[in-house]
Amino acid sequence: MGGGFSSLSKVCIVGPSTHPRADVDNTFVSLGIKDDKVDYSSNCGNMSAAVGPYAVDSGLLPVPSGSQEQFTVRIHNINTGKIVNASFPMSDGEAVAAGDFAVDGVAGTAAPVQLDFMNPAGSRTGKLLPTNNVLDVFDGYQATCIDVGNPCVFVCASEFDVDGELSSDEIEANSELKSKLESIRRQAAVKMGLAQDLNSIPGSVPKIAIASPRENPTNSEINIRAMSVGQAHKAVPVTVALAVAAAAKVPGSSIAKCLGNGDSQDGLDIYHASGRLRVDASFDDAGELTKATVFRTARRLMEGMIYWK
Repeated sequence: MGGGFSSLSKVCIVGPSTHPRADVDNTFVSLGIKDDKVDYSSNCGNMSAAVGPYAVDSGLLPVPSGSQEQFTVRIHNINTGKIVNASFPMSDGEAVAAGDFAVDGVAGTAAPVQLDFMNPAGSRTGKLLPTNNVLDVFDGYQATCIDVGNPCVFVCASEFDVDGELSSDEIEANSELKSKLESIRRQAAVKMGLAQDLNSIPGSVPKIAIASPRENPTNSEINIRAMSVGQAHKAVPVTVALAVAAAAKVPGSSIAKCLGNGDSQDGLDIYHASGRLRVDASFDDAGELTKATVFRTARRLMEGMIYWK
C-alpha cells in the first residue's frame, strides 16, 4: 500500500468461489498512481501469492487440523477466468508465514508459496500468440506478443542499442527508451485485440519488457527489464516472468533468441533489477501450455478498516 509505485497500489477482492473447480474467487484491481483510474483488466502474480494464505486465515474455506507441508487453495481469478493453484505449509489450521525461503527484492525470508498457473495461455485474448505471429514489427522493432498470465510484449535490448542490465532508475531517466516502449506497447495492444484504437489502451496490459542474453551463462538464464503502468519495475512482475518462461520455449521468439543455445527444459532463471527469479513452463505433447510455475512468499501485515466518502 502506498509508496507511489504501481507495484504497491493493488487490491485483491477475495470471496467464495463461483467456479466448480476452485475454492475461492479473486478479483485483482490495479489503482492509478498519477490518476484515479481503477483497472480490472489484468491479474497480478505477486498478489496471487497472498490469496491462498488469506483465504485460509480468514476462514473462507475449511482447513485440516494439525500440520501439512503442502496445502493447496484453488483460486479462480475473475479478471482472466483462469485457475491458479497456491500451495503452502499449514500449522494448527493457519498458513505458515515463517520460513527460510528468500525472494530477491523482498526483505527477509518466509515460507514458500508455490503458484501453479493452470492452462495460463490466452488470459485475455484466448491465444498463446494473439497476433498469430512469433514476431511482429512495430516502429521498425521486432517484438514477440504472447499471452500467458497476462498479455506481454518482449523486445530484445539490442533492438534499441541499450544495455540489457539497466537499473530501474536508469530506465526512468531514459525518456527516449520509455517513449519507444510505450509506442510499441500501444500498437501491440491493438494488434493483440486488447483495444480498438491507440486511445483506449489499458494502462496495465499488455506488459512490455526488454530482454538480453546473460554474459557467460551457467544455466538457462536471461536478463529482463519490465515496465509496469508506465514505470520501470524494480524487479519483474510474476505474470511477465511466466510469459518469459513460455516464450523461451517458442522457437524464434525474442526470448528464445536471447537465450541462444540455452536449454530452458528444466526451468529458467530470470535476472531482473533486484536479483533473480526462477520460473518454469510446461507444454504437453500437442504443444499446449499446461502450466507455469513460480515461487513467492506472503505474510499478513495488518487488518483494519478503510473509510472514504
